[in-house]
Amino acid sequence: MSTVADMSAGTGTLDASDSASGSVAERLLTWEWVYLGYLLFVLAQPYFTPDPAWWEWPLAIAVCVLTAVLYALALLRGRSVRQIWTSIVPMAVLGALATPFNTNASVLFIYAAAAAGNSLPRHAARLWFVGLTALDGVTVLVSRVPMPYRLWGFVPPLALIWVIGLLELRQHDRRQEQENERLRSSQVELLATIAERERIARDLHDLLGHSLTAVVMRAQLTKELVLADPQRARAEAEEMERNAREALAAVRSTVTGWRQTDIRTELEAARRVLAGSGVTLRVALDEKLILLSEAEHELGLALREAVTNVARHARASACHIGLDADDERVRLVIADDGIGGDAPEGTGLTGLRERVAKLGGAVRRTGSAGTTLTITVPVEAVR
Repeated sequence: MSTVADMSAGTGTLDASDSASGSVAERLLTWEWVYLGYLLFVLAQPYFTPDPAWWEWPLAIAVCVLTAVLYALALLRGRSVRQIWTSIVPMAVLGALATPFNTNASVLFIYAAAAAGNSLPRHAARLWFVGLTALDGVTVLVSRVPMPYRLWGFVPPLALIWVIGLLELRQHDRRQEQENERLRSSQVELLATIAERERIARDLHDLLGHSLTAVVMRAQLTKELVLADPQRARAEAEEMERNAREALAAVRSTVTGWRQTDIRTELEAARRVLAGSGVTLRVALDEKLILLSEAEHELGLALREAVTNVARHARASACHIGLDADDERVRLVIADDGIGGDAPEGTGLTGLRERVAKLGGAVRRTGSAGTTLTITVPVEAVR
């Protein structure tokens, strides 16, 4: 039974992609089936017994088959609270019935503890760990297996129920946190999309409303003047064409502006996105600072990425954005009072570093108290 401790090492890395959210085909291909190998301990007792009773092999085989079926059902149905009736209770009952006759059948209590940690809330899972520990202790009292072989099968589960159960419980909590993070990210993206749509709608209305109204009115007038005053009708048509060309040029200019971002536009977008996440934004901006359009575009994208990270990951209540310059460099600082940490950088921050590096600048990230992202660019690259 000492080899069962290997389960604890593997359990800590179980299926980070959370097979509960995957298809049945994905769960069929998972490597978690390897844990059925621990059922070999159940077969070990009749195998190593010099003169096993007639019922020991059938009992061991039946326990293995039933456990494999319960394990397969739990794995294929995904992780859910339903496992309390489809996996945890049946494994605990089967273990309680078989262990008095086959000491290694106590491995079923470990399977049940893993299933409880995998699928139940923290408080309920801990109660199951206590119950399984007590059940293991009761079965040792009524076991027909002689000493000291009885203890070899009962003592390791007393510890492994808790070790493996708590590891699975931690994985369960981590999956819940990842799901909550996905929900928060989706909410931030939705709010940003809605805000951007509203901005585009306002800009298009303000931009095209007057021009198109003038075109419609001149078209109506031209239609009436075609026969009565052809010369004036021609002049009105020329004016209508000029208005239409101006509107088209304005639309093209606006579209170009959306593709070529700037600091102030991104600050306004940041204010909307962070407000949707409940984050207070403070801005310290050097109003006299004038940047080249290309440099401002890159700094604007950097600001967008940093603010997105604050909204998605920081769990902050406040965020400070500062932009200033001295004789040598321009500095953009985004600081929040969130959870901080030294988690590996994602593709967003990696891309940010690459963009800033093109300007000859550098990015420094600290996470000791919240997270602070400091972007510095040589002044000659931005003026």
